[in-house]
Amino acid sequence: MALKSVELFAGAGGLAMGVGLAGFQSLGVVEWDRWACDTIRKNQNRGFPLVAGWPLFEGDARDWTRQLDPVICDGQLDLLAGGPPCQPFSMGGKHQANLDERDMFPTAVAAVRALKPRAFIFENVKGLTRSSFGTYFSYILLQLEFPDVCKKVDESWNDHLSRLQQFKSSRKNSGVGLSYRLFVTLVNAANFGVPQRRERVFIVGFRSDIDAQWSFPTETHSFDALLYDQYVDGQYWDRHQVSKRNRPQVPEKYQELIAGMKGLGIFPTKSAWRTVRDALQGLPEPTTDGCFAFLNHKLQNGAKVYPGHTGSPLDLPAKTLKAGAHGVPGGENMMVKPDGSVRYFSIRESARLQTFPDLYELHGAWGEAMRQLGNAVPVALAQQVASSVAMQLLLADQRGLMNMVQPLKAA
Repeated sequence: MALKSVELFAGAGGLAMGVGLAGFQSLGVVEWDRWACDTIRKNQNRGFPLVAGWPLFEGDARDWTRQLDPVICDGQLDLLAGGPPCQPFSMGGKHQANLDERDMFPTAVAAVRALKPRAFIFENVKGLTRSSFGTYFSYILLQLEFPDVCKKVDESWNDHLSRLQQFKSSRKNSGVGLSYRLFVTLVNAANFGVPQRRERVFIVGFRSDIDAQWSFPTETHSFDALLYDQYVDGQYWDRHQVSKRNRPQVPEKYQELIAGMKGLGIFPTKSAWRTVRDALQGLPEPTTDGCFAFLNHKLQNGAKVYPGHTGSPLDLPAKTLKAGAHGVPGGENMMVKPDGSVRYFSIRESARLQTFPDLYELHGAWGEAMRQLGNAVPVALAQQVASSVAMQLLLADQRGLMNMVQPLKAA
């Protein structure tokens, strides 16, 4: 029987697709933004297999949580996943945390309390870990650890935090109510094969009665390996058919490191970071006739460079794609060619940087589609995290069965 999942704050579906690729069957996908919902529906209507069976709820996650189907509230849901809106904690936002009406972590906690999933995965921006948010971040984690210790009417979050802290430190909490073992990890997506330097926080929890022995997946890619690939053995340029006269010189700040690799015969133990050039391989320029063979692959004019507004070099992972509160910040959604010229990434190119499948179509104009992609979890990273969680759930089930069989054998 397939593992079951529910997705909150689904956006364009990056995390949910990764969860599906990890083997989970969706019982619900919740998203309030009509453009993102239209993207999901458009791909469902086109028969795109990863989203075809998703039961989509367009509306506020708080409303969905209040009218849950009893069938998925019996503690048998395997995974609850989602990326609560990041604007309250984003480096580019207003930094209002719990004072921001877009803070959906209370809704995430309410969903955990109602659904009692065996595990959950929540993703958010690196800004959530800033010292200025430290106390509120601790409050979020304690609520997820003990979701049954609810905030009282008219109780301030600071008072609720104190009560949660006392509950955790008291021995009386043992075996009382719903509780989870939490794992909090700050990751760079580039270290997991995503062609983008994207730092995000993952909060993973396993229900306390689940015998899971989990740790975050091991990093598979590194910057040192990319430098080796480019400037020690040169295979990177060979793969991309870049002639020797057109290959760049070793950047000055890495010359000593490169010399050390050559002199000591050091070989990388991980794969090379994937670059923009790697991600876009096989895609024609969005100005050529061949671009029409690819969905969402059209040139957006108007890219310019000015201080603080620079693009992503072709031979490094892209800068973090962002959504932007007032439109797309073009510096992070713009590529720099080897000759120094710049242009915006097409929607399809940005989808590649977020490891979305080529046959997945983004709905809306360029800015709207880029906003959806900027808010998304890279599909490949989501799959790796969800697969590791699925493996632990299955192993826990197997250990449970073995524990049941052992007394029968003894008898």
